[in-house]
Amino acid sequence: MEKEQYPVPPSETRRGGNNSIIIHPAEIDTPNHQVSPAMKSSSSPSPVVFGESGHSKKWWPWLIPAFVIANVVMFIITMYVNNCPKKSLSCIARFLGRFSFQPFKENPLLGPSSMTLQKMGALDVKKVVDGHQGWRLISCNWLHGGVFHLLANMLSILVIGIRLEQEFGFVKVGLLYIISGFGGSLLSALFIQSNISVGASGALFGLLGGMLSELITNWTIYANKVAAFITLVVIIAVNLAVGILPHIDNFAHIGGFLSGFLLGFVFLIRPQFGWFGQGYAPLGYIPPSAKSKFKTYQCALWIISLVLLIAGFTIGTILLLRGVDANEHCSWCHYLSCVPTAKWSCKTEPAYCLSTQIGNQLNLTCSSNGKSSVYLLPGVTNSQIQGLCTELCR
Repeated sequence: MEKEQYPVPPSETRRGGNNSIIIHPAEIDTPNHQVSPAMKSSSSPSPVVFGESGHSKKWWPWLIPAFVIANVVMFIITMYVNNCPKKSLSCIARFLGRFSFQPFKENPLLGPSSMTLQKMGALDVKKVVDGHQGWRLISCNWLHGGVFHLLANMLSILVIGIRLEQEFGFVKVGLLYIISGFGGSLLSALFIQSNISVGASGALFGLLGGMLSELITNWTIYANKVAAFITLVVIIAVNLAVGILPHIDNFAHIGGFLSGFLLGFVFLIRPQFGWFGQGYAPLGYIPPSAKSKFKTYQCALWIISLVLLIAGFTIGTILLLRGVDANEHCSWCHYLSCVPTAKWSCKTEPAYCLSTQIGNQLNLTCSSNGKSSVYLLPGVTNSQIQGLCTELCR
């Protein structure tokens, strides 16, 4: 099962009006405030000082594009390792040579085989628990099931991630991306243990979750905040709702979103207006009262989110390494990832055969049960292979 892809529309309503850079002017009207004796004796008119707040600085986005390039490079390497013509007789786009895709019935996303993805570092719970390969919780976020999967995720990450990196810098957004991806993999591993999982959608949903918490914790600086909040919530809800379709790892989406939502309160917090104004006060100006850098509710959300993150990751990792199947403790949670209907079954897994030709022998191996058989060539034609595969996978 893959962390499936969703084109996520950019939330252009995160700012009020025309999406311009936010500048917080610190206006000091001296007649209405206390001033020093030296300023009172001055005959010049009271100055009005405007200063640009620190968070209005725009960063040059380079990390998110670098992440996208890394994902594309990993997909190319994966296709090179896959080498479909060597393993299958019915590859798609055979003119691409070893970069050609697996048969459509095996992988409709135009990509490699599940065995290749597993070899490259897909999330396989058995290998994580029994093989002590915990690195798969990270590596699976850099692999994709196919061209469609890759394009949808990368386009969405570019639209959302570049905007966040411009506003908060590469360190905060980079940590948000990587930690959210880990959180998505962790929740996925606790609930989906029979299939492998790949994709950057956990990190993508982490960016969406960070956008939502950033709007909440910096609520007072936004215009049209209610409309922005409703729009963003609808976008997130629709994308999570799509995750109830079969063969989509919605637990990775949920885990990534929750991680990013909590991380947004930690990484994407902005100082309040009055704190910036104090830095631009004229010499001799005595402010009526000093303002703290952050508001009380911002500090409270920061502490609560950090505690929940540490506790959640610690408990989740311990449960995973002990081989706990979370479905045994939650009888209804599996509906969060797939809801069965009359048109599809959540337990249905596509079976296919891997074929290897050695001399005049053809070896077929079923993906679902591991059974294999050897046939002599040219006694077996291409039209007969599918029938033989169906019999083998029964």
